[in-house]
Amino acid sequence: MTSNSDRPPPKTPRSDRSPWNWLLIVPVVIPLLTFLFNRDTPRVAGFPAFYWMQFLFIPLGVACTVIVYRMTRKRG
Repeated sequence: MTSNSDRPPPKTPRSDRSPWNWLLIVPVVIPLLTFLFNRDTPRVAGFPAFYWMQFLFIPLGVACTVIVYRMTRKRG
């Protein structure tokens, strides 16, 4: 039989319900809006708009992820 002193303290439940998590929807939804980049012009370094805009979505996703991480991490 174990006593109460042998048990570890109960963990507080983790809450992932921060409003900052909604920012993670941006890098998912923006690439789905094909009317924004379904064209040939303007060209950047010879690449049609479709290709270079796809490359812009990568830093957008990274930036949103970094912001959400920094705003929701536990301090201390």
